[in-house]
Amino acid sequence: MQREKFSSRLGFLLISAGCAIGIGNVWRFPYITGQYGGAAFVLIYLFFLVILGLPIMVMEFSVGRASQKSAARSFDVLEPKGSKWHLYKYGAMLGNYMLMMFYTTVGGWMLIYFVKMAGGEFVGKTPEEVGGIFNGMLGDPLLMMIWMVIVVVIGFSVCSMGLQNGVEKITKAMMSCLLLIMVVLVVRSVTLPGAGEGLRFYLMPDFGKMADQGITTVVSAAMGQAFFTLSLGIGAMAIFGSYIGKDRSLTGESISITLLDTFVALMAGLIIFPACSAFGVDSAQGPGLVFVTLPNIFNEMPGGRVFGALFFVFMSFAALSTIIAVFENIVSFGMDLWGWTRKKTVAVNFVAIILLSIPCVLGYNLWSGFVPLGAGSAVLDLEDFIVSNNLLPLGSLVYLLFCTSRYGWGWKNFLTEADTGNGVKFPKWSRIYVSYILPIIVLILFVQGYWDKIFKALFMR
Repeated sequence: MQREKFSSRLGFLLISAGCAIGIGNVWRFPYITGQYGGAAFVLIYLFFLVILGLPIMVMEFSVGRASQKSAARSFDVLEPKGSKWHLYKYGAMLGNYMLMMFYTTVGGWMLIYFVKMAGGEFVGKTPEEVGGIFNGMLGDPLLMMIWMVIVVVIGFSVCSMGLQNGVEKITKAMMSCLLLIMVVLVVRSVTLPGAGEGLRFYLMPDFGKMADQGITTVVSAAMGQAFFTLSLGIGAMAIFGSYIGKDRSLTGESISITLLDTFVALMAGLIIFPACSAFGVDSAQGPGLVFVTLPNIFNEMPGGRVFGALFFVFMSFAALSTIIAVFENIVSFGMDLWGWTRKKTVAVNFVAIILLSIPCVLGYNLWSGFVPLGAGSAVLDLEDFIVSNNLLPLGSLVYLLFCTSRYGWGWKNFLTEADTGNGVKFPKWSRIYVSYILPIIVLILFVQGYWDKIFKALFMR
């Protein structure tokens, strides 16, 4: 069966960027930026994005394009005879499924809040009552279940239409709308009375504030955000590499996608910091920023109901773009591994993803007594920890070693594939860095994840 291809380069760039752009770009990036000193943190983050995320993205794309397969079969095609690299297919598959076990629920939250905001449910509510709406949503398993299923239906409906007519066409439209909505929200936010202080905090580097937090802490946070923002290591990018031709170099394409991902994160900051400054609100609040603080801000803002609805449309598109991209990867597993048709693969996984998403839904209500990572944690936190702190760094390490080691695909094969086509070439002088130094950095991030999530919680109470 002939492999499907994207109809245009723009489709490839927007879909790959849509996979990387998720809700973490919108709430987590502004949150940690606010926590670690504003613009000074942003500069460090951008530096690490280039030296950490970009090389691994090029490698994922190279493995996908060279093999013309998803992660389910790519290592089988490229590995030396008799080696065991193909066993990682199960790690990649697990990563995609586990990501969707909680991402579908969070995507449902965004749609719920869009409906609530557009319907005027927050109008006239006190800050305490707005907070109560969020807690009420988490405590209603039926409501979250319905919207989780709606998200799964949307995602697989798009995938069932095929690559060009479904995934590419819909995601291109969604991403175009997302970028347009962001511009509208930025203009509204920066023109609010009192927005200037938030802009200064966000755009003017203040290394003194960074020093207050501790240089090591800030650098570590910047490294972590730069690495995790692109969702590398589980083959989510490799699949799109298998859908493109060889007319463009993969380093140049990866730079374009990284720039789009960064643009969205930076624009999210231009929405949130001026708005928080205008209404005297602390921006370093984590997820509560999106579901409690911002609805309160929209309540106080002229035309806030409209802009609030637009914001949650934007958040919904950010979530759905990732969900559709990962669903496409999941669908490709069945097609590549077992030779299933697209329709059969969609039908099987539709049921599987709904069943697998139920624990996350129940984790905030019926199963709220289960606190896997300590007080205040839920099933979602455990699933996120397994993906973000285990499968992503270990998977990235596999891609790094596979593309640089003579026991894997090897440096020459990787470089030839990455550099095929017009555009920026992968720097040959970086071989020592990507072969030896970058794997050590990824291992450090892996260990740090355990230190922050588990050991610190156990031993530093």
